Amino acid sequence: MLDRIFVRKKIEEFLLEDIGYQDITTDNLHTDREVEALIVSKEDGIIAGIDVSLTVFEVIDSSIKIKKLKNDGETIKKGEEIAVIRGSGKSILKGERVMLNILQRMSGIATNTKRFSEKIEDTKAKILDTRKTTPGFRAFEKYAVRIGGGKNHRFALYDMVMIKDNHISLAGGIKEAVNQIKKNVSPMVKIEVEVSSLEELKETLELDVDIVMLDNMGVEEVKEAVRLNSGRKLIEVSGNITLNNIREYAETGVDFISSGAVIHSAKWLDISLKFI
Repeated sequence: MLDRIFVRKKIEEFLLEDIGYQDITTDNLHTDREVEALIVSKEDGIIAGIDVSLTVFEVIDSSIKIKKLKNDGETIKKGEEIAVIRGSGKSILKGERVMLNILQRMSGIATNTKRFSEKIEDTKAKILDTRKTTPGFRAFEKYAVRIGGGKNHRFALYDMVMIKDNHISLAGGIKEAVNQIKKNVSPMVKIEVEVSSLEELKETLELDVDIVMLDNMGVEEVKEAVRLNSGRKLIEVSGNITLNNIREYAETGVDFISSGAVIHSAKWLDISLKFI
């Protein structure tokens, strides 16, 4: 679960962006009344972000009553109800768009991730996300990946060393980059190195690192990399991973398959809010 203090602060930011100093339409209605609204899915999928999204109404108006009918991770069918909202019609209108944006985006990511994870569920490989996320929304998107059956890669630049091609170029080589970094970081921090050839893999396997990422390698090259590794390091494969080829990569024996597509290419789940 995401911490409630964190969620509330982010929701306040989102509402400030959308409402600003006033909702010029809703605030200029002369009447208000209590209404009941349904949140309904308009297509099949996996629900994610229900508690996060409904926090919108808690922030706007604490008197609003909420009845959840679905929880994160549950399958939803077209036409099924997700929640019932009761309270001030004006308050509900002010939060409607932000609430739906969050719920649709997170549910879309969970649904997309589920498709990827189901393709490889009987292999040892785990599907990972990347840092290709929406600025300001990363924690929610990565949470949605977990709901969809995926795992999170590093959250940001600070929580894991990942030596990529440009780091290697800057340092003057793979060995030089690893040695320079190991002098300065805690031994508790994991180190991953990106390689783009079998020769780079062989060099990296002789170094004190935890994970080797095979970047943009074909299936046959990955098979050879797994053979050369012989269980010495954890192996991740990344680059051009699709629903059509992920199974082939998983069957090579790699430990992780990372894909930015589970987040950045996810279609929002179609969800609506209706007054009844």
